[in-house]
Amino acid sequence: MERSNVDEYLQQGMYGQKQTKPDERRKFLGTIRERIVFALTQRQVRRKGTLPQAESLMKENGDAHLFLNGNMSYTYLSKYIKLAEKYGIHYTMVTNKEHNTDIGLVLAYPHAIDKEEIYIDENQESQLAEPQVKMKKKSFFAKLFR
Repeated sequence: MERSNVDEYLQQGMYGQKQTKPDERRKFLGTIRERIVFALTQRQVRRKGTLPQAESLMKENGDAHLFLNGNMSYTYLSKYIKLAEKYGIHYTMVTNKEHNTDIGLVLAYPHAIDKEEIYIDENQESQLAEPQVKMKKKSFFAKLFR
């Protein structure tokens, strides 16, 4: 064996195999951006209830894997764990004591999918909900003034 190969072999033995994009892996709970279906921030995970867009993406991507931020309280994560179980999605709690990311959870594949937008925009959800409220109001007034 050459000297450089021996050094590389010893380094891997002491520190583990070299990882591609280590900063990205720390941020996205052990995976890389190009594999992600969607990511939720810790703030989004902490909000009451689950995001409907997240549930529909979990339903559509049953073969993906859910990575949950183990530094967060189980109370917040449990609702997404229940969704994962509902759709047969395997999940892993990822705890990195040296680095806490603002990401709360990630749904990802073991291969690249290169999805352009991985963050769920909560404003889109409220814009979708507003017309439904207005329609209910219109139908209420329509019934009232028949």
